[in-house]
Amino acid sequence: MKLITLYLPEPYIKALDQLVNERFYPNRAEAIRVAIRDLINDEVVRRKRVG
Repeated sequence: MKLITLYLPEPYIKALDQLVNERFYPNRAEAIRVAIRDLINDEVVRRKRVG
């Protein structure tokens, strides 16, 4: 894996922390990885339908 730096609005960070505190994800990084993975998968599916 490669490290990237990313700036997020405070409400996003609070929401991530809530998910971690409620044990949906082990940490912020994992929650962000899942969100990015799902976004990429959704976009690929949407583009296949449109294209």
